[in-house]
Amino acid sequence: MSTGPDPDTLHPMPGFPRVVALRPLAAGRANLSVGPYSYYDDPEHATEFFDRNVLHHFDLVGDRLIIGPFCAFATGCRIVMNGANHAMSGFSTYPFNIFGAGWEEGFDPATWAAENRGDTVIGADVWVGAEAWILPGLTIGPGAIIAAKAVVTRDVAPYAVVAGNPAREIRRRFDDQTIAALLEIAWWDWPPAQITRNLDAIRGRDLEHLRRAA
Repeated sequence: MSTGPDPDTLHPMPGFPRVVALRPLAAGRANLSVGPYSYYDDPEHATEFFDRNVLHHFDLVGDRLIIGPFCAFATGCRIVMNGANHAMSGFSTYPFNIFGAGWEEGFDPATWAAENRGDTVIGADVWVGAEAWILPGLTIGPGAIIAAKAVVTRDVAPYAVVAGNPAREIRRRFDDQTIAALLEIAWWDWPPAQITRNLDAIRGRDLEHLRRAA
């Protein structure tokens, strides 16, 4: 029985090295969780996603990046983590302490830690458009779409479409009842064989079929 591609094959599309699966690429990295089948598409730097596209993700900060299954990340998108933050409680936001040579003396790490916004969570089946930016500590709900070049500064609801700078919700992909049903069904958590059997309903709009299959 067909169960779809191997989620841990780095290049899941033979002959297309620009597409990389993110779960195997994330192996061994701290504070990082990636669900199966999520991928990044980039003609030049696909395998460098966690170095070039996830910014300021430092082990010492401890914030986690959690990416759900079946997410699609377009070329040049950026996920900014809490290591980018500067202390803003004083008159200057300049990070004097990191340059040392006496400037580190008297620095209170708590002033910087106060700017930490927590983990970044990108739910299942999220599509992030080209050159979009996601700022630290946000939660992107399952099924959301982030438009190209959007700058996301606040949480995004499940199945919402957001665009602009700062990104604002343009619409919901489905009505509230359908969204609630899809979140309950959570097809992305099914075993691969079950997903394969029900692909027509998943990529179509057969909600009753999905309910029966759940």
